[in-house]
Amino acid sequence: MTGLTLGIVVGRAVLAPGRVTYHRIVGAILLYLAIGLIFVALFCFVALAAPHAFTGIEPLRDNLTIASDLIYFSFVNLTSVGYGDIVPLNPYARGLANIEAIIGQLYPATLLARLVTLQFEANRPH
Repeated sequence: MTGLTLGIVVGRAVLAPGRVTYHRIVGAILLYLAIGLIFVALFCFVALAAPHAFTGIEPLRDNLTIASDLIYFSFVNLTSVGYGDIVPLNPYARGLANIEAIIGQLYPATLLARLVTLQFEANRPH
């Protein structure tokens, strides 16, 4: 719950009106990384519920070291690199991977547009 609250507070600070600052950019990066970690947790839930939900990794039982493979998969997917060494097979895993890839493309584009707009508004003479 505190993670969600922190995400909301940081998100509001990043997208709020005003000048683009170092802290705003760091907050935007933090949100991007948090998105990746949220999907790691979701992929872990799917991997626990369906042991063969992913190819390229062993089934996630009591061995949480396999979760490091899902961290790798999440950020490869978020950045749309897509090496193909880990592939989602389960429909829920595939759906989550699709959503993460879409967010991975839309978040930077939308954020960049917003930050450029904020900077132009801050530099505009009144």
